[in-house]
Amino acid sequence: MQRHTTEPRPDRRERARALGFAFADIEGEPYWDETAYYSFTAEEVDVLEAATDEIERLTIEAVDTAIRQDAREAFGLSPGAWRLAKQSWERQERHLYGRLDLRWDGSGPPLLLEYNADTPTALFEAGVVQWEWLTCTDDTADQFNSIHEALIESWGKMGLPGLVHFACARDSTEDRGTVDYLRDTAMQAGLRAEFLYMDEIGWDGTRFRDLEERPISALFKLYPWEWLLAESFGSHIATADTRWIEPAWRMIPAGKGFLAWLWKLFPGHPNLLPAFLEPGRTGGREISKPFWGREGSNLVAPDGTTTDGPYAGNPRVWQAWAELPRFDGGYPVLGSWIIGGRSRGLGIREDSTPLTRDTSRFVPHLFRPAT
Repeated sequence: MQRHTTEPRPDRRERARALGFAFADIEGEPYWDETAYYSFTAEEVDVLEAATDEIERLTIEAVDTAIRQDAREAFGLSPGAWRLAKQSWERQERHLYGRLDLRWDGSGPPLLLEYNADTPTALFEAGVVQWEWLTCTDDTADQFNSIHEALIESWGKMGLPGLVHFACARDSTEDRGTVDYLRDTAMQAGLRAEFLYMDEIGWDGTRFRDLEERPISALFKLYPWEWLLAESFGSHIATADTRWIEPAWRMIPAGKGFLAWLWKLFPGHPNLLPAFLEPGRTGGREISKPFWGREGSNLVAPDGTTTDGPYAGNPRVWQAWAELPRFDGGYPVLGSWIIGGRSRGLGIREDSTPLTRDTSRFVPHLFRPAT
């Protein structure tokens, strides 16, 4: 694993626009960063793929154990949310995708920092944008990236009705871009797909409906389950016949309390970090994270550094501190994508500090096939 500096393509912005990448720059600063890229060997890609599949296996086993033991309080879920999660799991509802955030420098086992199991973003840039970059810059290399093809394949296996709705909040260009990309892959899989904003979801007393009074039989929502249940229509979710994507059982691995549950079930596993619901038990320096925090909000690092955010009132988990490796002043976190239950690709976000925040940049990668 190496970091390389490179000269950005002069038409970087034009190419981004042509791809529909509306958030290549955020608030005037580049989010899509072509000044550097990371390279891996084929053997290193095999290690990442195997670690991702192993963590997904542990996740499924841990969720099943949580349901069987009725361990609701370990995850900070309300009784109503827990019932939805249990029913969803018992119906064996398929999940579409997720992103593991891993700490790795090319040596030793990759370590799980957290599992973005409900509303992961950085998908379009991982699946499409960095692939376009590779095809333009290096025809001798490959990329750990079958995300696009896997999404199309997975949509076809979800068992969905003919019309699927796709929704997100109004105030995020990144969320809208991600949803539009997922909607496109669903249409490539042969589904009818319509977009609406979350505030356009209606309730007629029996079913959820869209603005044209069509029933919402299946809804992909890039909107966290805890927010969804707090909406004015949230009380109707339990009785409605809508199929939700991601399904409600994903609330369990999505919360950071799940990190402590994994460690409880699989202590000492080489891909896991010690994590507990109380401070001081990891045996060394530790980072404190809110259960439902996002984009690096409300973290407390071992040196007392904190990040701002709206999640200060959340219950918290304490995880052993595994500082991100530093490459030429950048701290990469490896986003390993799971599509349809399998490892399917890699996206890298890089920050100037060991805490990955919403100001991090997306940096492409490649690997050299074995000869």
